[in-house]
Order: sequence, then C-alpha cells, then structure tokens
Amino acid sequence: MKIDKVYFPIIIFSAIAVGFLLGGIFIKAPSSDKTSIQNETKQKLNKLIEFIDSEYVDNIDTDSIVDQTVTGILEKLDPHSVYIAKNDAQQVAEEMKGDFVGIGVNFFIENDSVIVINPVKNGPSEKAGIKSGDRILAADGEKLFGKKVNTEKLYQKLKGEIGSKVSLTIYRKSEKKKINLNIVRNTIPVKSVDIALLINKKTGYIKINRFAETTFKEFKAGLNKIIKQGAKELILDLRDNGGGYLEEAVAIADEFLSEKKLIVFTKNKKNRIDKTYATDYGYFENGKITVLINENTASASEIIAGAIQDNDRGLIIGRRSFGKGLVQRDMPFKDGSSVRLTVARYYTPTGRSIQKPYDHGRNEEYFNDFMNRYHNGEMYSKDSIKIADTLKFKTPKGRIVYGGGGIVPDVFVPLEASKGNEVVPLLMQSGVVTNFVFKEIDKNRKNFEKLTYQELIKEITSTDDYFFKFSDFIHKSDSFIDLNSNPGFVKRYLAAEFCRQLLGETQYYSVILKDDVMLKEALKH
Repeated sequence: MKIDKVYFPIIIFSAIAVGFLLGGIFIKAPSSDKTSIQNETKQKLNKLIEFIDSEYVDNIDTDSIVDQTVTGILEKLDPHSVYIAKNDAQQVAEEMKGDFVGIGVNFFIENDSVIVINPVKNGPSEKAGIKSGDRILAADGEKLFGKKVNTEKLYQKLKGEIGSKVSLTIYRKSEKKKINLNIVRNTIPVKSVDIALLINKKTGYIKINRFAETTFKEFKAGLNKIIKQGAKELILDLRDNGGGYLEEAVAIADEFLSEKKLIVFTKNKKNRIDKTYATDYGYFENGKITVLINENTASASEIIAGAIQDNDRGLIIGRRSFGKGLVQRDMPFKDGSSVRLTVARYYTPTGRSIQKPYDHGRNEEYFNDFMNRYHNGEMYSKDSIKIADTLKFKTPKGRIVYGGGGIVPDVFVPLEASKGNEVVPLLMQSGVVTNFVFKEIDKNRKNFEKLTYQELIKEITSTDDYFFKFSDFIHKSDSFIDLNSNPGFVKRYLAAEFCRQLLGETQYYSVILKDDVMLKEALKH
C-alpha cells in the first residue's frame, strides 16, 4: 500500500507514538538512581565509547552510537522493552500527560503548505480568529511554507511557554486575503475519552482511545454525564486502545467492581506478587456493563476486559485482543531520552496471563500477528482461534476463559470487511479520509457550511458521487484497494468525516455508531 504517503492530520505538539504506545502499560520509575556500574564487564561499553570518541580517525557522532547500542541491547530482551530517543520521548510524554501548550489547531502539510483542518474548540487559535481552511504562512515573521517546512520546524516556531504570544500570518482562501493574527499560547487538552453519549434511553456509550494521566478524570466526567441523562447500562468501547498507565485502567475497572474484587496482579523477577483489589467507591457497580474489544485492544485495555470477564461482571464482545501481559517502567536519562524496560508480568483475576508467545527480542512477526489471524480465518470465525486446552481457566460462575494470547470475547463479531479486503476498514479510519474530505470541503466551503446535519448526510450518501471521487483519489496512490466490496461502509465513513470537520465529534460518532456491527451485537445482549 502507498496510502502512507498521504499526509495525516495531527494536533500541534501532540503525536500518538504508536510504536511506543501499542501494547504499552507503564508504571512510574523509581525516584532513586540505582544504575551505577560496579564491575569491569559493565564498564566495557563506557570504555569503548570513550576510546572511539578520543582516538577514532574520523569525526563521528558518539551519541548516535550510544543510541544504536542501547536499542540493540533492548531488542534482545522482549518486544516491549525499548529505547526512546530525546525527541520521541518528549512527544510521548506530552501525549500521555493529557495536554500540551500550544496554539491548538488540527493541521496537515501538503504542497509545502501548513493547512488548518480546524482549530481546537475554545482553544487559542479559535479565539484569535483562525478558521478551517486557513493556510499558515509565517510565525513571528519566519515563513512556514516551502520545501523545508516540516512538523519539527513547526513545533519549534509555535511551541512556547503558557501565556506567551506568537504572531501568525495566514492566507484565508475563502476570502482570498492575508491576515495577521496574534495568538496567546495556552494549555490544550488531548482527549483520551473520544466520546460519551446515550445510544438509547437507557444505554450509554463511552470510547477510550488510550490510558493517559487524565483518562480516569475524563471517564468519570463522561460517566456522570450519561447517568444524569438516564443511562442504566454502559457499553465501554476499548477497540484500538493500545494501553497506557496501569493506574488509570485500574481506577476505571474499580468503578464497575464491588469492594475486594481482584482487578489484577503482577509478578516480578523475584516472584513478588502485588494484588490490586476494587475499593468501595465504585460508581457503576450495579449497572449492566459490556466491553467492546478487537485485535488492537492491548495491555491496560486488556486488564479492564479481563477484570470484567473473570469476575463475571459483564460480557466481552468483539474479536480476540492483542495479547500483551508485560509491565514496563520508564528510566529517564539526563539528555531527555529514556529506556522503557519490562519489569513484571500481569495476570487477570483467575490467574491467567494473556501475553501471547514471543521469541526473545523484538520482531516484526510479533507486532504483525494480525496478519496470521487473517490467514487462519480467526477474523471471521471464533472456531479458528487456536488456544491450548492447558490455558483454560474458570470464573467464579464456572465460565471458561482462556489465557496465552489475548482476551477471547464471550460474543464473537467478525471483521466487517470481506475476505481479501481487510485493508478497507483501516483505510476508512486513517488520515487519508481526513485529507480527501478536507479537499472536497475546501473546494466550496461556504456551501458546505450552510448544510444542516441531515442535509449533509443526504448530500454525501444519497448518490455515489463522493464514493467515486474517493475511489479515484485512492487509486492515484494505490490501485489494489477494492472499495466496491463494501460501498455502504465506505460512504458511512465518508459522511462521518464530513460531519466531523463541519459539525463536530458528536456528529461524527452519531453517523459511525448508527450502523456499527459490534455495537448492534452489544445491544442484543
């Protein structure tokens, strides 16, 4: 596929570091530094680097050598022990913190220009007057267009202290004029709870995309909102949630479980077992709970799913989860980089490890396990899931659950795409769709902005015009994707993205969830 060549939208100063986050579950690093080198064997690396630095015949970047060496060492351990370089560490930290300081715009870069998809609602840019479709030409007099423009340069120019100002020159295509705007930088939240809303009069729906520092707070606010609206039941969507902080996942699980119910336990190198139990503060201990998972549900998400399943608290619906049962701890270095090292394994309440098998070290096959699932038919049939009989466990009510490779759902829902077209769902949830929709809106923004929600849906779905336009758009970069296998699915996601860019996140999910196969299955049970 070549769709990765299409620019994906991002939020300034916030990047989802998939390589580090997928399957991630983290605990805080110890406050004291116990990494002093004590013997000759451990001093070899230091001596070698010093020798190269002082004597090697050519000039060489020893920092780069150290980075490569540390990465090489960690690659021999397990798939989730990783070295995070300084620049990446900063982005990951900001992502997991739950907010950042910036101007607050969603943007992409194309044709050497910075194009605003939309400003963050109530953020500094929106308050200063930036609109969807604006092109950012310069910041404090330095141009931000041309061959040398990139996200790193944008970060350098637009990032700053809270309360500081940046002067932007923008081009507003709809008015065909340049505008100068002064923007005061401020804290911009990065949501980990995508949406919390009512599906029907008694059922609430909450989708969590990761477990950051603010996730429990966001979740609790969403839960309180839908309960006030009348929710007696809850569907918790953890599909494509790659993990995050253990404490946040435990706090959310605690909301559903009664006091002294086991949530999770960990075991470290010295066989020390630490058990975490639910408290008596659960806010949704009696309401019906259903959890949605898929092949990209990992780690901290699997802890919640496992706790709900093993305590007979609710149903798990979807497809087998990723299968990551390793716990990491971050060790930061003075230069801003860090090492994320596996320090323990975690187990669900019945005692099962859901860590899927791996050879020591990192390998592509481990992270691309979903391809094996496609080939063996698991994405379409629960009977194709291969679990050893020795990995069967029983819940208190006698239900059979499985370890050894992810959470196996109680109710299986096959992939919505047909065989051979599995890439279509991935495509329709990627930035390619965002890019296409923006360009269509940008052709006649004033007319699009006049449309109501219902009028917009009708405009996109009543004919095949936009479906064919999108097909042509895709085939310019990849001629092997067959969108005709499920045109209704494609049109649904196109309509949803038009709604997101023109009306907002709530309208996006209103379109997506209406015909969501997994959600429909959850509502049946």
